[in-house]
Amino acid sequence: MVTTSISRKLLSRVLSVYFVLTFIVTGVQILAEYYNAKSNINSELLTLERTFSSSLTRAVWELNTEQVTDIAKGLVAIPMIHSILVTNENGETIVEFGDIDNNVSFKTEAVQTEHKTYVNLESFSQGTFGHTFDLIFEFSGRFTQVGSVTLLSSNQVIFNRIEVGIYFLIGNAMLKTAALILLFSLAFNSLLTTPLTEITEQMRRFDIDDPYSSRINSKIIENNELKVLQNAYNSLIDQLVIYKEELADAQQQILQTNQKLDEHNLMLEQEVAKKASSLSSNMLKMELQQRGMIEQQKKLEEENERRKRTEQRLLKTNKELTQSIDELNKAQERLLDAEKMASLGNLAAEVSHEVNTPVGISITSASYLADIMEEVNNKVQKDELSNQDVIEYCKNAQQSVDLLTKNLKRASELVASFKQVAVDQTSNKVREVNMKQYIEDVVHSLAPRLKNTHHKINVNCPKHLHVRTHAGAISQIFTNLIMNSVIHGFENKDEGVIDIDISMENERIKIDFNDNGRGLSSEELHKLFDQFYTTRENQGGSGLGTHIVQNLVVDNLNGRISAHSEPDKGLHYHIEFNNMR
Repeated sequence: MVTTSISRKLLSRVLSVYFVLTFIVTGVQILAEYYNAKSNINSELLTLERTFSSSLTRAVWELNTEQVTDIAKGLVAIPMIHSILVTNENGETIVEFGDIDNNVSFKTEAVQTEHKTYVNLESFSQGTFGHTFDLIFEFSGRFTQVGSVTLLSSNQVIFNRIEVGIYFLIGNAMLKTAALILLFSLAFNSLLTTPLTEITEQMRRFDIDDPYSSRINSKIIENNELKVLQNAYNSLIDQLVIYKEELADAQQQILQTNQKLDEHNLMLEQEVAKKASSLSSNMLKMELQQRGMIEQQKKLEEENERRKRTEQRLLKTNKELTQSIDELNKAQERLLDAEKMASLGNLAAEVSHEVNTPVGISITSASYLADIMEEVNNKVQKDELSNQDVIEYCKNAQQSVDLLTKNLKRASELVASFKQVAVDQTSNKVREVNMKQYIEDVVHSLAPRLKNTHHKINVNCPKHLHVRTHAGAISQIFTNLIMNSVIHGFENKDEGVIDIDISMENERIKIDFNDNGRGLSSEELHKLFDQFYTTRENQGGSGLGTHIVQNLVVDNLNGRISAHSEPDKGLHYHIEFNNMR
């Protein structure tokens, strides 16, 4: 791909504007010189008129053609006079020198002065201009017009006068233009091209395995846009390194947690097996003792005479039976405890299952981040990386990092919520949140789970509704409700709709959660919030989702929750709790 230099493009535009301005200014200056020279020549022609008018008038009055001719020759010899024409009072030509075409029309303009009147002449076709004035002879106090004289000059005379000035103006403009081009080229190269090239080369050497070594170390001293770009890129690299380390730590912790859960499940299974074996042995003993009692009873009926000895043996047997029954009761209590431990083991297993949702989203985000980083690395190696690619990469990388942070945090909150159900304690902090933005963030964090569906989630909440409450509980509540709708309510349905309406009255938050799923029967609705109740028992359902939601609303938020549903008419939850201000 052809790379366009910003500095060259900017330099060419600046110089283009300068060239146009210089051309216009130089043209205006030349035009001003032209009209100034023309005005001076007109003034000189008038001066000549006043100088030679008297002698020329007398010569024409006396009909001294020879003297008129001499005066006319003298005037034509002046460089600025192109031609001269002298006529008598009848308009007949007395003397004519120079190139005067009588067929050419002149633009005329009469001018009145204190002494006399004259006419300005100008011919654009021949490029000549001048004056015509009358020759007035004064005799005995009487003024008589004896003729007229026409003095003409040409544009060539003007050009001869301003030729040097034109060359000077053009040379001055060319010199200034060359100097400006040189200065602008040096300035653009030192301030933009060189630093930008240096930054680009360092960004192309980005190492995905060692991001910290890819920081930009340029020689930019001024705090300009390039410095801001460098700082922003370095900050992104630092954040990438931190998130990479945090992701590795989180993955390690998850592996350790899964290992501990597996070990704990194994211990629980072994303990249950031991207790079951002990219970079976006790039951067998009890059955044998019961048989012995029956035999003893038969012997008592058959052998009445041996009652005393049998009674003594029976008392002994009854004593042993009582001890066996006590042991059986204790065994039953231990079995109940074992069942509770097994339930706790199942709860721990469900923790792992539920945590997989945000962890899976985090792994997907990390994989997507790795893919776009590999794509950028390939473009860098092929020298195909553009500014738009860098901007798009930064945008996608920031979104992936944000998604990682939110879902890892949500995984932590999910583990804390399950821990609360197991040991009845809370760990969520109270803080102020913007309900609309926070719910939209929760919905956005579930996007990887919804990307293969056409389900729609509508959040109807005032934009500036700020609530001080347990933020982690709110996140867990909506996550469980949404996922329950998607998994259970929208089963075998591609286009489900979830409507979430939130409002506040007298510092009381009211939430209505509706979906258009398959709904629940009255029996299912009655058991909705029971612990471990699920309609997907053999399909991975834990039966803890709505139970956790109820505990969060009642215990954490000190509120209340109710549900209404009918088959094929969706499920509706109504939640209320107080704003903790």
